[in-house]
Amino acid sequence: MTQLDVRPQVADTVIGAAEGDVRGKGLGKGSVGLVGSAVIGISTVAPVYCLTSTLGSTAGEVGLQMPAVFLAGFLPMLLVAFAYRELNKAVPDCGTSFTWTVKAFGPRVGWMCGWGLVIATIIVLSNLAGVATSYFWLLAGEITNNPLISALDDNKLVHIATCLTLIAAATAISYRGMTATKGVQYALVGLQLAVLGLFVAMAFQKASAGSFDTGLDFSWQWMNPFAVESMAAFTAGLSLSIFMYWGWDACLATNEETTGSAKTPGRASLIAMVVLVGSYLATGVAAQMAVGSGADGLGLGNPETSDNVFAALAGPVMGPLLGILLFVAVLASATASLQTTFIPVARTVLAMSTYEALPSSYAKVHPRFKTPGRATVMAGVATGVFYTVMTLVSENVLTDTIFALGLMICFYYSLTAFACAWYFRGELRRSARDLFFKGVFPVLGGLLLATVFLKTLIDMWNPSYGSGSTVLGVGSVFVIGVGLLALGLVIMFVTERRSPAFFRGQVLTKSTPALVVED
Repeated sequence: MTQLDVRPQVADTVIGAAEGDVRGKGLGKGSVGLVGSAVIGISTVAPVYCLTSTLGSTAGEVGLQMPAVFLAGFLPMLLVAFAYRELNKAVPDCGTSFTWTVKAFGPRVGWMCGWGLVIATIIVLSNLAGVATSYFWLLAGEITNNPLISALDDNKLVHIATCLTLIAAATAISYRGMTATKGVQYALVGLQLAVLGLFVAMAFQKASAGSFDTGLDFSWQWMNPFAVESMAAFTAGLSLSIFMYWGWDACLATNEETTGSAKTPGRASLIAMVVLVGSYLATGVAAQMAVGSGADGLGLGNPETSDNVFAALAGPVMGPLLGILLFVAVLASATASLQTTFIPVARTVLAMSTYEALPSSYAKVHPRFKTPGRATVMAGVATGVFYTVMTLVSENVLTDTIFALGLMICFYYSLTAFACAWYFRGELRRSARDLFFKGVFPVLGGLLLATVFLKTLIDMWNPSYGSGSTVLGVGSVFVIGVGLLALGLVIMFVTERRSPAFFRGQVLTKSTPALVVED
């Protein structure tokens, strides 16, 4: 049995009454297959970038239980991935979380879910651009053996100019369509995974040789999340771990451009998740065995190097020549993710505009490239403006904005998970499979992420969270996180006055699944 796909222009589907208001967008059909979709998901997450920026921080929070926390962060993401897969089978729409939560909970909840995705992506894009810029100059300094070139990154004007150039290049590639995107991604993702595999192999070699005084013997106790010293440490580590998996849903954002749109994106997302958790566990265990997780020397928990672990370990583990490859891999990872992260935000804006939840001008698809051209350019401009303003205003504000990212991620992922269970509520008694994959697993994933959302919200109130800056005695991370969600509410109410039909449920309606038919 298969759920009905409502898009009349796709030959292998049948129109269902309940989803009859779902609209085609004019995107390029069949541009991406299973492997290409999985590669886009992996690229968006940027595993090498995530590892270098969070491996040390996670070890600093939970010590030797860092691999266990990686597994713990994988669990809610896997459960939510099941929700995405089931919703995509029923309604393969590039609006993903926005479209699905509208179908389940109505226009206002759906609009805010879409806003959460869009604003989270803009924050990540700006961060990725900044990291890619820093590694560009760091790599240039390593290659030339000239510290003055590396120091150019500290010049704000040079840094911003380089950052805006990278954003413009990534926007241009995304603008030209999925075929151009896919070709670039195969090269960049292949490079970063190959170098990461080489690092893991050499780290295991160093560990077996006892090359570093802080190295450790492997223990299965590292896989026990209950051995973390405190709940506060576990929650902090879990928040970092969840961030490391964020972005896999880019596979679903290309569903209208994927061969077999009802099934391929869901399968691709699960493949991406397996590759990610395998990469994280292998790297975490290898690095911990080689240098340990302590705060001394090369230990992963050393606060002086924890924010950029690979910069500290590249030479000692891989040697001066091969170590440069690790710098190249981090740059490739950030650059690849910068380019693919435009996919979900542009297609979400396209869908919201198509359904009259945003101005109609963003619903235009380029006649040649079959991409949401105006929405892609808008995302690029918004990213460039956001990063430039935040950098010029204060480095602390930029840092706190990134800390607030976890709030947005948990917000829209949990809403989508709950939407799955509610949307399919009439089918949960039909079979054990429906009960678990459409009900139990999504609800559990949603509850776990909602718990992290609430705990993070409480922690953000404390001024010590993030950079330590405050606004009227309240932590600036809290002000930024809640303020961005409140800004979404304001924009939504303004949009409602200009486009009442969508908010009355006259364009995209709440519904239950359509009748099913035999393949």
